[in-house]
Amino acid sequence: MHEYPVTKQIIETASKYAKENHAGKVRRINLVVGDYCGYVASSIELYFDIIAQGSPCEGAVLNISRVKPELKCDACGEFFVREPFSFKCPFCGGEGGPTEKGREFYIKSIEV
Repeated sequence: MHEYPVTKQIIETASKYAKENHAGKVRRINLVVGDYCGYVASSIELYFDIIAQGSPCEGAVLNISRVKPELKCDACGEFFVREPFSFKCPFCGGEGGPTEKGREFYIKSIEV
C-alpha cells in the first residue's frame, strides 16, 4: 500500500519537470527499483496508470529497471548474486556480506 504515495510523487515530479521544460506531455519515465528497496515494482506499475489520469503523465510509458541485490565477498572482493540459503562466493568460496546493490530507488530519466 505504501507504493501509492511514492507513485503519486513520481508523477508529480515528472509533471513538474514537463511544466518547467514547457512540454505538454511526459512520454516516458525511466525508474530504477532495487529488489530490496522496500517498494514492489509491479504495484507501482499498477497504480501508475490510475494516478496519472488527467496529468501530463497520462499515457506515458513507465519503464522500470530492476536491480538484483548483490553480496561482496570478504575474501576476494568480488560482487555476486546470492544463491538461496547460501552466502558462499562462487569465485573463491569465501563468505559474502550485504551491500547497497539492490536497494536503489530513483528516477533515472524523464522523456517529454
